[in-house]
Amino acid sequence: MNRPQERGAVRLAGWGNAPVEFCHPVRPQTASALQQLVAHGDQPSYIPRGLGRSYGDAALNHGEGVILQSGRDRMLAFDGQHGLLRCEAGVSLADIIDVFLPRGWALPTTPGTKFVTLGGAIAADVHGKNHHRDGSLGGYVVDLELLTAGGQILRCSPTENTDLFWATIGGMGLTGCILTATLRLLPVETAYVDVEYRRTADLGETLERCTATAGDYRYWVAWIDCLARRGKLGRSVLMLANDAPRSALSPRVRDRPLRLPQRRRMSIPCNFPSGTLNAWSVAAFNELYYRGHRDGRRIVDVESFFYPLDGLGNWNRIYGRRGFFQYQALFPPQTAHAALAKLLEKLAESRQASFLAVLKSMGPAGKGWLSFPFEGYTLALDLPNRGSQTVRLLAELDELVLENGGRLYLAKDATMTAETFWAMYPNLPRFRELKSAIDPANRFNSSLARRVGIVESP
Repeated sequence: MNRPQERGAVRLAGWGNAPVEFCHPVRPQTASALQQLVAHGDQPSYIPRGLGRSYGDAALNHGEGVILQSGRDRMLAFDGQHGLLRCEAGVSLADIIDVFLPRGWALPTTPGTKFVTLGGAIAADVHGKNHHRDGSLGGYVVDLELLTAGGQILRCSPTENTDLFWATIGGMGLTGCILTATLRLLPVETAYVDVEYRRTADLGETLERCTATAGDYRYWVAWIDCLARRGKLGRSVLMLANDAPRSALSPRVRDRPLRLPQRRRMSIPCNFPSGTLNAWSVAAFNELYYRGHRDGRRIVDVESFFYPLDGLGNWNRIYGRRGFFQYQALFPPQTAHAALAKLLEKLAESRQASFLAVLKSMGPAGKGWLSFPFEGYTLALDLPNRGSQTVRLLAELDELVLENGGRLYLAKDATMTAETFWAMYPNLPRFRELKSAIDPANRFNSSLARRVGIVESP
């Protein structure tokens, strides 16, 4: 029987629209309905899915069940003295910002989009531009309620069901379904950051400036021109920022420091024609972007700084119907310079253009067993899907990352092999042992988990 073609199967994809798979989505509205589904649902396995912003197959389950969590989005309690927010896993980061930023509370760290659920952010242990100072999201999760494959609802925290807690942080939804979580928010004085822009001539200068300045700034990120070659290889625009105090704001906004500017949100109505993003168009964009960011300081609202692409709805359609692969690699400090140079050279030679290439400085690793970050430098880029040509390039990049002691991010990956994954994540045997104990039938499963060998394929 061909399960993907059964009644009720629909085509699903991650944000990169590659791959696209037939899955069986279901949207339980209550915890009891979810509990009943996990225990008695007619699919062999399920994977929780939030707003679909992971890029590859992390929230896909080919031919089997997908639990849509976005409808379970109530905020349950807030401790204003300590900044502790308890809410259901389907609450989005955008919801949290809308409610609490005007009250002087901000997310402790955030990925490049606010349109992700809290449960998904915990499952991916997301990190942001402040990882070198503040770490990843898992360090700010006080506790969570987890529905396990056995139907139990367990409270997990750094002191209660500790192993299960740290397996769930970064565990990609494979330990169970997060029902609620308590997150520690941080107080802020304004909704703005004070950004210093610095252009660099090449990769060496970019990394030197990071070493010299990272300690002075809470937020550190660089846009990199991935098509620049030879003497310009790795030229960048650095964006170094701290939270802006009220005294730094212009008189026009000083009387409403926690209110975000109103702006019209545009949207891409349909997929662009294939080939719109090519080496020539991206090279032109990169040149304009580099020249358009002159050195200097500016006060920027947090949405413009943290979520520049969220202002353009459905921006993934720019890559056309075949979609794209986002690729995020992390290198330790000892190998970062040479490895990043080789990676950028391979990209430039391939002419497989990426106009979204972001370099960040990473701090010490957190405690999540399958969490991505460790100390070093991480580069994230988007590659238009050109079929086998792109897959071959990604395999070459995987080999380079592995040879240099690096790691790939599960929330972005779509092509990594099990052999590569096992070599990159030393806590995998520990994770598999715990999962086998709490979910021996692999009731929680995903296409990604089977592909990279977190669970065995049937």
